[in-house]
Amino acid sequence: MEKTNKKYKQRIVIKVGTNVMTNRDNRIVRPVLDRLVKQIAELYERDIITVLVSSGSVIAGMEVLGHSDIKDKASRRQVYSAIGQPRMMRLYYNIFHDYGMKCAQVLPTKNDFDPGEHRRNMQNCYENLLSEGVIPIANEDDTVSLSHAMFSDNDELACLIAEMIDADKLIILTDIDGLYDGHPDADDSSLVEEVGINENVNHFISDTNKGEAEGRGGMLSKLNYAKQSAKKNIPTIIANGKSENTIIDIIDGKAVGTKVEI
Repeated sequence: MEKTNKKYKQRIVIKVGTNVMTNRDNRIVRPVLDRLVKQIAELYERDIITVLVSSGSVIAGMEVLGHSDIKDKASRRQVYSAIGQPRMMRLYYNIFHDYGMKCAQVLPTKNDFDPGEHRRNMQNCYENLLSEGVIPIANEDDTVSLSHAMFSDNDELACLIAEMIDADKLIILTDIDGLYDGHPDADDSSLVEEVGINENVNHFISDTNKGEAEGRGGMLSKLNYAKQSAKKNIPTIIANGKSENTIIDIIDGKAVGTKVEI
């Protein structure tokens, strides 16, 4: 891919999962979003621009609508997402406004990444938003995506965006500190701080070491897409988004989470 002219010192993509922004009752916790935006605003002051890939629209819609009688799972997800997406954007708009920043909604489908006019159009959209200092907030357009042409999850979407905008770093935020060599809560488990793109660590991953229980992507998905990004020379870090200053610590070079690189 041809290198993009960069207005900022760095471009990073941050993906925040559903479990990061919700509590044990699956309610969206605004202070978590506030901490996220606060760090993005601090990076902006350092001449580092961010693209945010945010889950949460389905949970946000469930909070508003409650129980749905729609039996088909895909159709029910469409309804929840359609209701929840404007709620998520209202939350983000207000928080970014509090920090003197602007944000914009971008809802791609997988077809938008196919080579050709759609991809060029989307790339232009991102480039123009970033040039104006506007933070794009991306989420799959669940309301129109067909089941056979959906992203596997927002980890894949973040990976594709990072490649498209020639990002300097991809940060995948989840609800645990990263990849562990056993169950995250076990006393004899340790955080795996670095993973090479050709290193097979899948045997560390169990059903209880996946994260994102309410989303579609678990730890295996995060690891696989992190390796894909790293192969494109985009260092990728899987880290705990519930911690206080995770993003800033990563940018400052502190040992946080699991780093995947060449």
